Amino acid sequence: MNVTVDTGRCCGAGQCVLLVPDVFDQGDDDGVVVLLDPAPAEPLRAAVREAAGVCPTGAISLDERP
Repeated sequence: MNVTVDTGRCCGAGQCVLLVPDVFDQGDDDGVVVLLDPAPAEPLRAAVREAAGVCPTGAISLDERP
């Protein structure tokens, strides 16, 4: 899995950070998503998929190709 984020689309809702703090964080000044791990390990992938699904602006993209 490869994760990318579109910081221009992020509204700072923070759902991704709540779900997977090992993969996502937020900027201190603007609350915009910060990607900590673009290639999360298998145990985190289900939560990353959920984070992408609940992102209100669709700012998180996933590439599931090996």
